[in-house]
Amino acid sequence: MTLTIVPTAVPLPQAAELLREEIRNFLAAEGTAGSFVPRVDNWLQGWDPDFTRKLAVRGWVGMTIPTEYGGGGQSPLRRYVVIEELLASGAPIAAHWIADRQIAPSLLRYGSDYQKQRYLPGIARGEIYFGIGMSEPDAGSDLASVRTRATQVDGGWRISGTKVWTSGAHNAHAFFVLARTEPLDTANRHAGLSQFIVELRQPQIEVRPIRLLSGEQHFNEVIIDDLFVPDALVLGEIGSGWKQVTSELSYERSGPERILSTFPLLAAAIGELRRTDAATSERARWGSLVGRLWTLRQLSISIAGALSRGEQADTSAAVVKELGTRLEGDIVEAVAESFSTEPDPDGEGVPRMLAEAILQMPGFTLRGGTNEILQGVIARAIGLR
Repeated sequence: MTLTIVPTAVPLPQAAELLREEIRNFLAAEGTAGSFVPRVDNWLQGWDPDFTRKLAVRGWVGMTIPTEYGGGGQSPLRRYVVIEELLASGAPIAAHWIADRQIAPSLLRYGSDYQKQRYLPGIARGEIYFGIGMSEPDAGSDLASVRTRATQVDGGWRISGTKVWTSGAHNAHAFFVLARTEPLDTANRHAGLSQFIVELRQPQIEVRPIRLLSGEQHFNEVIIDDLFVPDALVLGEIGSGWKQVTSELSYERSGPERILSTFPLLAAAIGELRRTDAATSERARWGSLVGRLWTLRQLSISIAGALSRGEQADTSAAVVKELGTRLEGDIVEAVAESFSTEPDPDGEGVPRMLAEAILQMPGFTLRGGTNEILQGVIARAIGLR
């Protein structure tokens, strides 16, 4: 038996590549005008609603949302080119990132027409921001262990529970919440889970910051206390939460942000090294990192093509996420070892981005599923577990 976990490779279409020059010119002009400073982990750190709206005006947010819902009606591969350039430039794209990356595709696949009309046009305009309510205290990447409960009542559901590591919840308008709607069946832990669209600015919801050592706030703990959610905001089917979340995670785990979060640092470091007489062994080290990056990029593009064809890609997405976040960490370590300059959050160029990357690095192998969980996903897919 031949086991295939890698989708068929697809080249980026010429029309998509032509778009690359347009987005590069835009980013160069914005950088020259001083509208942003390149940052590591810009899809998480770079929250700038004004920049998001600039992108939306040009049709670069909600590109794959159908025109009937206010989007661009374009192919995922054209979108891939745009987000690849945005990530490589270190531009501030956090405000719309989650809504554009996985909320919109999930709404299109599982949402009702009411839900699509309510949220998709605002996402495409860069005006509605979303978070993700999956992980919980004491559960982490083991989503089958969620304790948040939804109890059916007249006209809807009452939800109570706590979500953690919710990126951007303090700024977002809503998030998808995974909750248990049936008692836990130990023989089938994935059964009895459902998803709900929960709007965050309500008195029954408390958002508590989880701050980095620098004092910055990206992550949050979200406490839901007996919140009523109408039936109209149930996402998909009751009891199908696990299936829906699994498909959603394919978008979260396979994108170029899993290999390009530290690209601005990598590019700046290589630029500095090219101006020096680096030893052959040192050049080989950087060549190896670039080779790994290129290989994972090809896999990521293949998954984007598979998802555009409606194919399952959860295992190959797990491969990208696991290998990609290891690469991200190796890039940070290589820069730290190769440069005598100290990390400096108030500096410029390599010292500043290195300081940012060191702060963010512990989260690389956690967000989107820990490496250990993903290794289990891959092992089961190839028959080792």
